[in-house]
Amino acid sequence: MAAAAARFVIAARNPPSVPQCSYKGLRGVCPRTRKRHHVSAMNPKKVAAQQAIRLVQPRTRLGLGAGSTIAYLVELLSEAIDGGLDVEIFTSSDQTGALLSSKEIPVQATASTAGIDLYFDGCDQLDHRLNALKSGGGIHTSEKLLAAMADQFVLIGDTSKYVPQLDARFPVVIEALPDALGFVTHQVQERYHDASITLRRDARNQPIRTKYGNVLVDLRFQRLPELADINPSLESIVGVVETSLFYQMAHKAILAETEAEPEGTGGVRIIERPPETH
Repeated sequence: MAAAAARFVIAARNPPSVPQCSYKGLRGVCPRTRKRHHVSAMNPKKVAAQQAIRLVQPRTRLGLGAGSTIAYLVELLSEAIDGGLDVEIFTSSDQTGALLSSKEIPVQATASTAGIDLYFDGCDQLDHRLNALKSGGGIHTSEKLLAAMADQFVLIGDTSKYVPQLDARFPVVIEALPDALGFVTHQVQERYHDASITLRRDARNQPIRTKYGNVLVDLRFQRLPELADINPSLESIVGVVETSLFYQMAHKAILAETEAEPEGTGGVRIIERPPETH
């Protein structure tokens, strides 16, 4: 039986207005100025954040990841909280935590709860089934924890992140116990002969440490192995804490279109994971 495709929805076209014009559509011709507007008139990541905040309800237990789209979302949340919105906020990112603290928004300890309602995060790449790679920040263990705790995990960003199938442009990053580094790299090489394995190092050539004191190892492949195989294979290696592959975890993606998008396809794409993969 053919695999079900993810469901694409063109979001409602009435977020906050495009600058310098009262027309509130993301696309289309302004009836007053007769000017055509596109998402590119605004930062696409800001547009995605504007769409995402609509999912936040009063008394939501809300998790936030890291990245520029999340930073825009924090700005919108700050305005909403000043306006009376009551939410509990958790974050997987020290950087996002610092931004929230700068706006005097309390951040709850992740260890204080067993679950949250909603988690937003960005990614380097996502596919039609909402599998995602988050390889840049090296905080994927904390991010995966909140994603797993969430009733709804939503990826946000722009359409440049979307590919039909994940590819080898980004590494799969392993967080590993320092004492297990030799064993983990040997096991990976035994299982994936074409993998290029690199220990992440800082400017002083010292191994980069995560907030938990572990090391990060980049795995680059000529061709990314089947996700259903590589995910359990890597996580079964003793000493591997987590990987940056988010396999069958996200429920939805909110992606604002970039300038490269064809005319008339709509302003924001919402992709929902097929039901049989939930």
